[in-house]
Amino acid sequence: MGKKLRISRFAVNAIPFLFIMAIFPILFSCATNNAKGSGPSAGLNRFIRKFIAHHTAQIGESGQLIFATNRDPSSVLVTLHVLERNNGVWRLAFPAFFGSIGERGFAAVDDKREGDGKSPSGIFPLGFAFGYNPSAETKMPYRQATDDDFWVDDVNSEDYNQWVKGEPQAASWEKMKRDDDQYKYGVVIEYNMRPIVKGKGSAIFLHVWNNGESTLGCVSMSEEMILEIFGWLDPAKKPLIIMGTESELRAMMSRS
Repeated sequence: MGKKLRISRFAVNAIPFLFIMAIFPILFSCATNNAKGSGPSAGLNRFIRKFIAHHTAQIGESGQLIFATNRDPSSVLVTLHVLERNNGVWRLAFPAFFGSIGERGFAAVDDKREGDGKSPSGIFPLGFAFGYNPSAETKMPYRQATDDDFWVDDVNSEDYNQWVKGEPQAASWEKMKRDDDQYKYGVVIEYNMRPIVKGKGSAIFLHVWNNGESTLGCVSMSEEMILEIFGWLDPAKKPLIIMGTESELRAMMSRS
């Protein structure tokens, strides 16, 4: 019978050590690049970096961006990336998190219609904040929602896609103080507002989600995260939201 090959204890112990020493410079380099940043959009994924680079004119002087994106047009789930620009460099303000959108996913750019159950795609300013409390911890202009506040979604009304005080003279509207907590905290997404085009969709907000369920077109998230957004948003930084599937937003890039 031949002898069995025996590996010394030193060799066994040395293998993990040598492996760690070999990859340590790579790990250290990655950590250093992520911490310090190395370009105009440090630490961001390739898709977001490319989108920002292709839309400098539309982004303009904004210093705050929220990306709400997914890869499936019919999906109601999105990943939200919250970015801020400091000294010309875009970085995540806090880790990415999940949210939900319209029950029929995203509409293509310019294809959103009233009552279609879809969220619009594109780049939109973020407007005033609102909620049930008399005031909130936010730098954004804030409006309290009471039992006397409504948002009109009647396409034939002169008040279409507007917040009104008192019961509207319209066929349909939405109560801004709901019977649940979904509008306890919200931010107006200024979709179809400058100008307002009747039938193109109305009442698109960031707001508190209903246990992760879909919306009728808004972007919703946990109460914890919308409170983070409330405290972070700054009107002086001209915040924008960028919404859509990655494929639809790539199509926007090809048209820009």
